[in-house]
Amino acid sequence: MGEAELGALIVEFGDRLVDRKSNDYRALSDWLKNSEAEAQIAAQPKVMARPVIQDGDTFYLGWDETVQNAVLEGR
Repeated sequence: MGEAELGALIVEFGDRLVDRKSNDYRALSDWLKNSEAEAQIAAQPKVMARPVIQDGDTFYLGWDETVQNAVLEGR
């Protein structure tokens, strides 16, 4: 993923883009934990929440029932 793509996702989701429940996040230094989401993902890409789905101009984060309904309703 390029800087422009990551930047667009940060604008869309902000801090929600970081999976704070993951072991990879817990392993980050305190300094990184207190930094911006972009710095956390750049340092350890595995902390990025997944999946990120793009449907046209709309982005979705995760795969809960709301996202499933939104993505699959037109298919």
